[in-house]
Amino acid sequence: MAYTLDSTLGEILADPQAVKILDQYMPGASQNPMMAMAKGMSLKMILSMPQAAQLGLTQDKVEAMLDQVNKGAKAA
Repeated sequence: MAYTLDSTLGEILADPQAVKILDQYMPGASQNPMMAMAKGMSLKMILSMPQAAQLGLTQDKVEAMLDQVNKGAKAA
């Protein structure tokens, strides 16, 4: 399954390979207690929140992460 901006944070966090890549882009993100509140939100929804910009989370960064995750998923 390929991940997109419409994928939920919960889907990403349920995939151990995706979590490793997420933590490469945002160290410690997967362990942040605030992530639990956003599990049902799509990545697109998260990007639209002002807090995303405050944390330096941009669409370019998320798309690069997704590209890396999807390449790893195809190799597995």
